[in-house]
Amino acid sequence: MASRVAIVGLGMAVTPHAKSLLDLKHRVEVAYAFSPTKERRIRFGERFAFPQTDRLETILEDGSVDAVLVLTPPNTHLELVSRIAAAGKHVLLEKPLEVSTARAEELVRAAGNVKLGVVLQHRFRPAAEKLRTVDLGKIVSASALIPVWRPQSYYDQAGRGTKARDGGGVLLTQGIHTLDLLLSFAGEATEVRSFSTTTPVHRMETEDLVCAAVRWKSGALGVVHATTAAYPGFAERIELVGTRGTALLEGTSLRLAFHNGESFEMKTEAGGGGTGADPMAFPHDWHRSLLADFLDAIEQDRRPRVDGAEALEVHRFIDRLISS
Repeated sequence: MASRVAIVGLGMAVTPHAKSLLDLKHRVEVAYAFSPTKERRIRFGERFAFPQTDRLETILEDGSVDAVLVLTPPNTHLELVSRIAAAGKHVLLEKPLEVSTARAEELVRAAGNVKLGVVLQHRFRPAAEKLRTVDLGKIVSASALIPVWRPQSYYDQAGRGTKARDGGGVLLTQGIHTLDLLLSFAGEATEVRSFSTTTPVHRMETEDLVCAAVRWKSGALGVVHATTAAYPGFAERIELVGTRGTALLEGTSLRLAFHNGESFEMKTEAGGGGTGADPMAFPHDWHRSLLADFLDAIEQDRRPRVDGAEALEVHRFIDRLISS
């Protein structure tokens, strides 16, 4: 029996989710698509023929709705997730959890009685999945480079790059995907030394450049460099150096080189992943895999692969990168 879901929020983030829902129509039915803005409902309806509603209460009161995709700005997440969870419906939430870690922690507690999945879809890239099967030996270095480009026009949009709406700049809005993936390989950080700033490239409230040195709990060392000032935008990069070999995740590709002379390369055709001026320039395959895992979690009564507790780890790491 197909799960019935609703979509809350029909802005920029909705497209890969809507495409994924169409791909998975054999196991999921869209009951409602909601936005309080009539113009957004009209534009969305021109592209996707899902039933619509202009009332959030319609979704909350419909007992046949199993889960809700929350695709709204970060500062709305706590209230929405609290209401949806109180109605007994599971939640798939766009990153970040909220605008501050304190609010994020409150959100995760509020969703304690339902499944809470978080959209950190880089975990589901085929190259990242392949790397999880590789033995590099003991990891001695784990680093991330996030050289993203956003023009000033991006930050001129209401709320972009503000603490009130977005909660932060390059780390919480763009870098969170790569940082989450880095943590999934490197584990917990025990020491962080960093610098953060807003460069002359942008007029914005929050940071557009962060440079950090990290000591991981495993004893490995690494660096994090993240910016939205790197014109015209380049593929994000994770580098893992082990006692048996080295792995380089660059965008959607993977290169491996081992001390015994063996090597491996995996390339996938994909867009820029949000590195350039178009933040939605990527395929929806990873969203589809993440959504399928969320549906499996509901059906199998287990945690989604990326749940609230997992997402809180990257929020806390970002706090350390900013505060240290």
